[in-house]
Amino acid sequence: MSKIVIGPQSGMNWFPLSETEIPCPHTMSLVDDVRTWAEDYLTGVEPDLGRDGPVCPYVGPSLRRDLMWVGRVAGARPWPSYVRLVIEDALELFGNLPPDDGGGAVLRCLVTALPDLRDFSLIDKLHLELKTRFVERGFMLGQFYPGCKEPGLWNKDFHPLDSPIPMIVVRSMMATDFPFLLGRPEWMAAYVKKFAPGLPAHVRQVVVGRLTASSNLDVPAYQLQAEQGSATTPTKNGSPVHLGPRKAS
Repeated sequence: MSKIVIGPQSGMNWFPLSETEIPCPHTMSLVDDVRTWAEDYLTGVEPDLGRDGPVCPYVGPSLRRDLMWVGRVAGARPWPSYVRLVIEDALELFGNLPPDDGGGAVLRCLVTALPDLRDFSLIDKLHLELKTRFVERGFMLGQFYPGCKEPGLWNKDFHPLDSPIPMIVVRSMMATDFPFLLGRPEWMAAYVKKFAPGLPAHVRQVVVGRLTASSNLDVPAYQLQAEQGSATTPTKNGSPVHLGPRKAS
């Protein structure tokens, strides 16, 4: 069983989803709710997702290896400065969570839930303010809450961050996160540094410059793969016709 993670500045406790003896009944109930959502939704299949497989293919292995932690910030109007401190603790702690190397490292997930929150603009604000700091460390910061309109990668009408519980989630950056990082040069610089560490710094700068020089953030590969997996892909002279790329979210 994974151990409880404690924020050194905020005092926040993040409990493993496997934990069954949490003193606070409200936190215990929250952990149960997050586990149920992860097991029923994130590991399930959604027809509107736009691709085959579960909503998040990493959640199932993460649950099996007990690599997801959940913390609770109480109150409908928590102090923004305190929530920011909690997320800053998450930034400092995440890289040291076990295992810190090997295949299991990509399955770690640190969830800060705000179950009583009603003004979700706090989550959006902190996400916008702090995302760059996480990306620079090779991490991703995600905002989840009821009604979140962030579009999916494979289907823009599908909203994968629309969740029943308001949350701010930290996870490892994946190679497949490329489309989500095209929007800013510093994000792409962090991506290239993480996944092409052997490239000299000046070569990385050229690569990032080429990738971010255009305001067109289309990622044709994702659209092409989606079309190739569809039985209704149009053809011309026996060859598939590319209908145009999807935009990265």
